[in-house]
Amino acid sequence: MFVQIGTLIVATSLIQLANGFFVTFLSLRLTSLDFGTVLTGLVLSAYFAGFTVGAIGCGRVIERIGHIRAYAAFAGTVVVATAVMSLIVSPWAWIACRAAIGMGCVGLFITTESWLNAKAQPDQRGRVFSTYMVGTFLALAIGQLLIGKLAMDSAVPFNIITVLFALALVMVSTTRAEAPRIAPESELRYGELARQAPVAVVGCAISGMVSSAFYALVPAWMLTNGIAQGTIALFMLVAVLGGLAFQVPVGRLSDRGDRRLVLAALSLGFAIAAVLLVMVPPSLLTVLPVAAMLGGFMSTLYPVCVAHALDRMPADRVVAVSGRLILVSGFGSALGPLLGAGIMARFDINGLLYFVAAATILLAVVAGLRVLVRSSPEHVERPFEVLDPLTAPISHEPEATEADGTPRAVAA
Repeated sequence: MFVQIGTLIVATSLIQLANGFFVTFLSLRLTSLDFGTVLTGLVLSAYFAGFTVGAIGCGRVIERIGHIRAYAAFAGTVVVATAVMSLIVSPWAWIACRAAIGMGCVGLFITTESWLNAKAQPDQRGRVFSTYMVGTFLALAIGQLLIGKLAMDSAVPFNIITVLFALALVMVSTTRAEAPRIAPESELRYGELARQAPVAVVGCAISGMVSSAFYALVPAWMLTNGIAQGTIALFMLVAVLGGLAFQVPVGRLSDRGDRRLVLAALSLGFAIAAVLLVMVPPSLLTVLPVAAMLGGFMSTLYPVCVAHALDRMPADRVVAVSGRLILVSGFGSALGPLLGAGIMARFDINGLLYFVAAATILLAVVAGLRVLVRSSPEHVERPFEVLDPLTAPISHEPEATEADGTPRAVAA
């Protein structure tokens, strides 16, 4: 069983290694191609739009053809779309390809997550998903290191990305693990989640927007201003590692108090870090610590929002709530590069940083006002987890029960 789970985790880490490199690489490549502000924003947003659309329908694909064949189909889609991007350099072709890659990636993540949920024992599930997400963050970090080593104007980066996705496909397709059966999801009416947990909905949208704007646009600005690829890679690496470092302490704090207050504090911390990037002297000694803070605050907004939403909703809605928040975050992620590219074209990088700071200040205000008008709910048995909106498990199982119907705690 551990070999089966390990294969899935390693395969997903390879996908995240490719993804982490792809996002930064594409930002740099688009800068040199000069498609224009609007088309550049559309190319960068297309992945998140495809991810959001795919999250709606890929579960039915998995249920119809099974996990292994669905995984092969999703990975094959990503491989083909990536190869086409290296052959056809056109903004409209790249928009279509990035949307297809987004749909394929969300299918890969949902297939992997539901497989892990079925194979991991209840008392092991927390450790399994912690390992899964730590592997994800480390792979994203390693992906940034590739930026400083490769020529961005060649076909080599596309070939590396294709190889990584194909290798993940080979690993999963040849596994001897038995694929699980997908359980039907509980229904959740549109608007119900917004009424019960408005802070979580607003927070997921803003979290997706600022994260996608940061990862898609900041590397492009750095390259345009003559900053070396190695320095860009180091800056993005520090931001990702800052996100990993913040997960455990923020999680513990979130589980002990009102998550809305924690969310407000994280939002203000992110806004302060964004403004500090504008103000500090442009040297690695001053910029890198701020980048770590920015990445840390940014990466913990989403999981705190998810934990708060699960506090507000019944246990049998866990699957539906998580999936709906993925869609909200994806919508915000699609908007981020579009809005950010327009703002950066007029006001340069300072305008972008002030924009994301203003967005998180708005989130802090919303969270603070809700604290005043509604009391904090009791925390459910499933507490804060290490999550990333575009790799997060979205099929969490509801609370387990003993034979007599009493709740049984599930490690998380």
